[in-house]
Amino acid sequence: MEKIEIEYPIRSSTSILFDMISTPSGLSEWFADDVNIKDDVWTFLWDGSEEEAKLLTSKKDEFVKFHWVEHDEEKTYFEIRIKADQLTNDIALVVTDFCDEEDEEDTRELWESQLDSLAKRIGG
Repeated sequence: MEKIEIEYPIRSSTSILFDMISTPSGLSEWFADDVNIKDDVWTFLWDGSEEEAKLLTSKKDEFVKFHWVEHDEEKTYFEIRIKADQLTNDIALVVTDFCDEEDEEDTRELWESQLDSLAKRIGG
């Protein structure tokens, strides 16, 4: 498994961004068609398919970290972190994900498409 990291500059406040990356209603606006939580399992729905993830950890206004239930490797996760530059007040989202080496380009394109969607939603 390859670990990839994508940094995406975005114009928004950290509190708005955190809501968009850490709540079912926020995630369903840009990441998935719908998101539900039951017994600590988050179900992400896309065009009739679904993926389940567990929230590993989160810190308010900073990051969320999920593990896909179907992935056997404990070390794999996806994380969305809010990066704020203290000097310039620039904000970026940093996504960390894992994929097979041959899927790296597709995975990067998918995340960038999703992040474009998020930026349009919040006007950033």
